[in-house]
Amino acid sequence: MVEPTQGRGLFASRSKVKPRGATAGIAAVVAAPTAQEMRRQLHDALRETRTVELRLDWLGNDVQRDRFIAWLSRQRFRKTTLIATCRRREVGGLYRGNVREQLLCLRRAVAAGCSWCDLEAESLRKFSPAAARESLAPARLMVSLHDFRRTPPGLSRFVRQWGGTAAGSSGADAVKVAGLARSIGDSVRLLKLIRRGGNVAVLPMGEIGLPGRVLALRFGSTLTYAPVSQVTAPGQVPLPEMKHLYRAHLLGPCTAVYGVIGDPIGHSLSPLMHNTAFQARGVDAVYLPFLAPDLRDFLASIAFLRLRGFSVTIPHKHAILRHLHDCDPLAAEIGAVNTVVVRRDGRLWGANTDYVGLLRALERRMLLRGSRVLLFGAGGAGRAAAFALARAGAAVAICERDLGRVRELARAVGGEALPRQALRFEAFDAIINATPVGMYPHSAVSPLEPRELNCRVVMDLVYRPLETRLLKLARSRGLAVVSGLEMFVTQGAAQWEMWMGQRAPEAVMRRVVLRVLRAEDARTSAAPSRRGSS
Repeated sequence: MVEPTQGRGLFASRSKVKPRGATAGIAAVVAAPTAQEMRRQLHDALRETRTVELRLDWLGNDVQRDRFIAWLSRQRFRKTTLIATCRRREVGGLYRGNVREQLLCLRRAVAAGCSWCDLEAESLRKFSPAAARESLAPARLMVSLHDFRRTPPGLSRFVRQWGGTAAGSSGADAVKVAGLARSIGDSVRLLKLIRRGGNVAVLPMGEIGLPGRVLALRFGSTLTYAPVSQVTAPGQVPLPEMKHLYRAHLLGPCTAVYGVIGDPIGHSLSPLMHNTAFQARGVDAVYLPFLAPDLRDFLASIAFLRLRGFSVTIPHKHAILRHLHDCDPLAAEIGAVNTVVVRRDGRLWGANTDYVGLLRALERRMLLRGSRVLLFGAGGAGRAAAFALARAGAAVAICERDLGRVRELARAVGGEALPRQALRFEAFDAIINATPVGMYPHSAVSPLEPRELNCRVVMDLVYRPLETRLLKLARSRGLAVVSGLEMFVTQGAAQWEMWMGQRAPEAVMRRVVLRVLRAEDARTSAAPSRRGSS
């Protein structure tokens, strides 16, 4: 049978667990419909952590549960904490049995070597806690509360009632609270429960709650959960990402926190790029994606989360200006900020590294001073590019469907406004696409026609796909091309240097982003052939 930890490791006592430096803080979630798949996932989990939650309710029927538990009883997993869970359908699980059958299933898991049982409070209320503990002995008892609709009120009272840290409590060995975070403030409310003491695990659910899941161990949560394969709750971070990208088990009180805010944000490659840079330089820091529909909600959480800085993307690049205490003059002139530094006194300083990234990427191909550059697009990205090019000494021509916006931007940077029909007859040193035209999934479209590419260099700020239709047309005409990847990486490196005060590992950052984009392009190009063969 499995050899339980017997007082060692994660839940050694009722004292507060300090998980820094121990992978035990990450509990791998194993959930599958068949015993065979459960076994495979368990072996995969134990390569990453020694703490595993076994979702017995996910097994398709009692036959599969019998097979898995029988197999488990024959194993010898050393220094491993297995948590048995068989959550009923009424409280968000998949188990169809009643409470007595649920307890029987958990008792068999304990006999097979599980040293902990997770039992939801709704089931425990049908028995006396003492009777449930006696039934599941010698395993320890975790009482859990899950709310998939909201972060409910009264959580402090729940922790006091079940956590065993106050007089009159029901004395569970650990408490787990999971609530859907509808705001970043909800995540903060959950993280504050940890201050109540005892073994408390908090789990903000949903995409908005993702940063809270990663930071939970940093704030002292007993556990954070990550699925091996099957997502069992909204907002879960896959086990490899939780451990290797965010390094949640290594985050401690001194870890610096950075992030990117926007809506949407799930597509962002910035967490991959910046966390890879932190690891390359040995920096104790983490960079997280903050889904922030409400900018004020995010700003109110900065002090509690102890953020040192953050990137800003759509739709907050302009709105953030109203909340800054100081700003780089050019960023103020552009009217958009994509980088914020949180100073020691909590004051916010803003800058725009989009234009830095564009200049660095383009200057590697050509001399900008005295050149003539066509900027196709006058939106947010186009505006930053126009000011950057003008400051670098280039003559800027601007073209877009909205002639009013083109003329306004041309006046602001001392450039010229061009109608679309003039492009066939004009010559430029470089042409830059600052529109989203050609971005996946519309990657077969080019914003410009081949006869309009009268230049030496073509740059596309779109980097998904890696080589856009526009860049393919330019390459077929023998023109030099600059991918949007170059601007993305160079602006990110400039952000990193503002925060860290040292040179960024730009080559490492480019390499990791390039690998992901190439894999995306390969999957996209292979998709039609797979569909055709099925």
